[in-house]
Amino acid sequence: MKRLPIGIQTFSELVDPEENYVYVDKTGVLHTLVVEGKYFFLSRPRRFGKSVMLSTLYELFRGNRELFRGLAIEDNWDWDKKHPVIRISFGSGDFSSEERFDETILDNLESNIRRLELSCKDAADKPNSCFRELIETACRKYGQKTVVLIDEYDKPILDHITDRETARVNRDRLKGFYSIIKDMDEYIRFVMITGVSKFSKMNLFSGLNNLRDITINPSYATICGYTHAEVEDSFGEHLAGVDMDKLREWYNGYNYFGEPVYNPFDILLFLAENREYRPYWWSTGNPSFLLDILKEQPRYLPELENYVADDFVLDTFDVDHIDLVALLWQTGYLTFASKEQSVDGMEYRLKVPNREIQVSLNNLFLQYLTNLGSELRTSRKGIRQALAQGDLDGFRQTLQAMFSSIPYQNYANGIIQKYEGYYASVVYACLASLGMPLTAEDPGNKGRADMTITFADKVYVIEFKVDQPGHALEQIRRKGYHEKYLGQGRSVYLIGISFDAEEKNITDFAWERVGN
Repeated sequence: MKRLPIGIQTFSELVDPEENYVYVDKTGVLHTLVVEGKYFFLSRPRRFGKSVMLSTLYELFRGNRELFRGLAIEDNWDWDKKHPVIRISFGSGDFSSEERFDETILDNLESNIRRLELSCKDAADKPNSCFRELIETACRKYGQKTVVLIDEYDKPILDHITDRETARVNRDRLKGFYSIIKDMDEYIRFVMITGVSKFSKMNLFSGLNNLRDITINPSYATICGYTHAEVEDSFGEHLAGVDMDKLREWYNGYNYFGEPVYNPFDILLFLAENREYRPYWWSTGNPSFLLDILKEQPRYLPELENYVADDFVLDTFDVDHIDLVALLWQTGYLTFASKEQSVDGMEYRLKVPNREIQVSLNNLFLQYLTNLGSELRTSRKGIRQALAQGDLDGFRQTLQAMFSSIPYQNYANGIIQKYEGYYASVVYACLASLGMPLTAEDPGNKGRADMTITFADKVYVIEFKVDQPGHALEQIRRKGYHEKYLGQGRSVYLIGISFDAEEKNITDFAWERVGN
C-alpha cells in the first residue's frame, strides 16, 4: 500500500519510487499554465498544496525529466531547456520588525546565491537591488531566462493583520521588493506568486499590471486541492469501506468555478487517523483573528451563508480595508456557490464549503457571542435530540435555558447592541455548529424565511422577531414560507420565536405542524 504524503511539500520526494507516496498528478494543468502566459498570481487557503505546486514548477523549469516519467506533462515539454529558478518563501521568519524582516529576505537571497553559484553586491544593505541583480545575472550565466517563484507572499502581513501599523510597514516593504520584477521582463521566463490572501493589486502589486490573477479562473480551479475523482483514483486502496458521500459532505466543496475540490490535508489526515470525521484542517490554524475582525465589523451571521459580494468587495482587500466576508472567503471559511453577471460587473453568492467548516466556524462564533463553555455542550446536545425527535417543547426549553446562562458581561459590554439580529445569530450559530442541514434566509415567492432545517422526514421553518410576540408565526403563514415544502411526504413545522429585549430571552414560542 502506498504511503500517505502527510506534510510532504517537495515534489522530488513525492514522486521518488523508493518513498512510495501517493501522488496526484497535476502536471497536465501546470502545462496549460506555463505555455499560456508568463506572470501569474494564485490565492488558495493554507495547506491547500500551493508549496507542492511551486516545487513541481521548480523541477519542471530545471528540466529534471527523470522526476516526470509517466506524468501528463512528460511528452509535452522541452527538457533541453533548463532555466535558472529563484525561489522566495516567506513561510517562516519573524516579521515583527523591519530588522527581522530584512533578515528573512536576506536568508532567501543567500540561499539562491549559493544554489545558483552567483554573487551579489551589498545583499545585506540593499536586498532589493540584490534581487534585481540575481534575476539578471542568473539569466546571463545560464543562457536561459530566469524563473521566479514566490511562496506565501502575504504571510508578513497576515501574521500581523490585527496590528495595523506593523502590517502596513510590512506591506510597503513587500511592495518595494515585488516591484523589482516589473522592470526585469527581458530576463524573465515565468513568475508565479502564491499566498492565502488576495491583497489589492493597487496597494501591493501596483507596478505588476501584467500579473494575471488565476484564483477564480475555471481553467485552474483544480490546480491545487483534490477533486473527488482524484481521491477515488489515487487513494482507492485506502478507501475501502469509506462512505464517499459522507466524505464529500464533510470535506469537499471548495469551488473556484470548476470542479469542486477537497483540501488535501483533510483527506490525508482522515485516512491516517482511523477514518474519523474531525475538523483536521481547522485544528491546524489559529482563527482567533476572525473574532478580532468580527468585533470591528459585527455581522448578522445567517447572512454569511448566502452573502452576495461583487468584484469590489473581493478585489479591494488591504490592511486599511479588511472586509470580513472577503477575509472569510480568502482564508477558506467561505467559498463560492454561484456567480452571475450584473450591470456593474460580476456578483458572487458565497456559502460555507462543507460540514467541517460549518461546525467549526459556527462553534467559534457561538462561543464568542455567548461566552459560554461547558453549558454549550449541554444545550447543543438537548437541541439536537429535540429537533431529531420533533420535540418542540424540548427545543424551546433548551433554547431558553441557554439564553438564561449567557453571562451578564455579554450584555454589559454592549455585544447585543453591536449585533442586529443577535438572538437569531446565536440560534443560527448553535444549529449550524451541530452540522444541522439548515438554510438561512431561505427564499420563497413572497420573501425569505429566516431559517429552515430540513431532515429526511421533517422540515422546520423558523422566523425570529424581537419585542413582537405573536408576529413571527403569523408572518410564516401570511408569506407562505413553508408552502414549497408541502407535498414532499415530510412533516412541516412552522416555528415563530420572539425575543424580549428587556428579558433577554424567548418570551413567545409558537408553532404548528402542517402537511403529513
